[in-house]
Amino acid sequence: MADPFAVTNQAPPLRGVNFFTRDPALGDALRPYADLADDPGLHRIGELAGSEEALSHVLPANQNPPVLRTHDRYGNRIDEVEFHPSWHWLMEQAVGFGLQAAPWTSERPSPHLTRAAGFFLWSQVEPGHGCPISMTYAAVPALKADAQLAKEWVPQLAATQYDVRRLPAAAKNGVLAGMGMTEKQGGSDVRANLTTATPAGDVYQLNGHKWFCSAPQVDVFLVLAQAPDGLSCFVVPRVLADGNRNPFALQRLKDKLGNRSNASSEVEFHGTIGYRLGEEGTGVRTIIEMVAATRLDCVLGSAALQRRALVEAIWHTQHRAAFGGLLADKPAMQNVLADLAIESEAATALGMRLAAAVDASLAGDERQAAFRRIALPLAKFWVCKRTPFMVAEALECLGGNGYVEESGLPLLYRESPLNSIWEGSGNVNALDVLRALRRPESLEAWLLEVGSVQGADARLDAAVNDVLQALADIENAEAGARRLAARMALCLQASLLIRNSTPEVADAFVASRLAGDWGGVFGTLPRTTPFEQIVSRAIG
Repeated sequence: MADPFAVTNQAPPLRGVNFFTRDPALGDALRPYADLADDPGLHRIGELAGSEEALSHVLPANQNPPVLRTHDRYGNRIDEVEFHPSWHWLMEQAVGFGLQAAPWTSERPSPHLTRAAGFFLWSQVEPGHGCPISMTYAAVPALKADAQLAKEWVPQLAATQYDVRRLPAAAKNGVLAGMGMTEKQGGSDVRANLTTATPAGDVYQLNGHKWFCSAPQVDVFLVLAQAPDGLSCFVVPRVLADGNRNPFALQRLKDKLGNRSNASSEVEFHGTIGYRLGEEGTGVRTIIEMVAATRLDCVLGSAALQRRALVEAIWHTQHRAAFGGLLADKPAMQNVLADLAIESEAATALGMRLAAAVDASLAGDERQAAFRRIALPLAKFWVCKRTPFMVAEALECLGGNGYVEESGLPLLYRESPLNSIWEGSGNVNALDVLRALRRPESLEAWLLEVGSVQGADARLDAAVNDVLQALADIENAEAGARRLAARMALCLQASLLIRNSTPEVADAFVASRLAGDWGGVFGTLPRTTPFEQIVSRAIG
């Protein structure tokens, strides 16, 4: 008889896999814009991301969340956040790879696309620490509104050394950035902010609060406050140039659904020193570039969650036997896995396309800038909205094993709603799509993108025509904004897959997402779909 206490029929740990080289969908998503197949940095990130060392830090960083220390033993106000060593290890790697801001000072080709691929790969390890990485990346374009402030801060933000010492920025090897926009009474309606900024010579004194302050442990923040001439943006350092701490009273850390390794806080300003960034009254316009960059990372981070969940689902089912054979060989499971695979690939393709548009628009390409303007809220709305649904299905592929913390899937699942809320929830982004569409160049950019494959698939052509009909009454489209955004995003994803993926993946995506040959839940692709080919491609 078999030993009833022997451990059998369990999937081995997913270790020693290069996340870059084993992801054909990522390679195909990058190839039209840059030849990165042999990029040494991406190979290093992919190798470390799939290593035993990296994965050993994931659960400790989340099971030992950050702790707020408001005072030292003598009663002095210190307002510091303590993190587990695994958090610092993850941060050190991310900064060392230059994922925080290195593209802004890089002279290599396609720096933002390369960084997007790296951020996508590294976010598959542990998503929480991506917040300060993303905030630092996003702070740079906003800082460029003031040449002097940019000169002072950008080189330090772009440095690839992780330095946690609480010192003036000039004395550090590298710094990180955060953001404080929303308040208790307004949330996303930042024009309802009540925090004041009073001129005091060359600086301003801020008094008020922020209901959500991202990454409170970092060195500098971009903050919105009401100046005499209206809502304005301010650069708020944690430590002033003379070495004194800037008043920055951390009230508490948020007890969040997910993202538990990362600190999110409530903060009060009491005469806090801020340096005006841009003109008074232009705060939203100044900080909008930061919002745009963080929205890109929301798309990339959600795509990374989808990819990691997909890989775990395929890995488990390829090693788990039930009902007379491997789960991965069962037709019903093959349908589920293939459906998850095309969802993940479409998210990856759209994320990389957006990153390529960043490079092009920074080089002066106005059409790519217009494309980015419309495609970013589309992608933010759709990819982030789809992620909880997708991760939940992947978790179910592991059955009860997927519901246990050690599997890593509960962490992914708790994280999955965040990016749909961060930097504007679904309605905010759907309405931003409508705002973008009121600029003719935005619609033209979308049409040129999806029209590049006109005639290749009649089902996509019909979907594009449906969108154009819906746009006939754009002035009264708010109630249907979500439906419109979803349809436009799907058309965009379909056009990318037709151009850059395999015919099997593109056909399955169009048939299910656009032509209606789909049951609305994962695993309901047409029976004629080549499931095995799609799943084999997904795992590399």
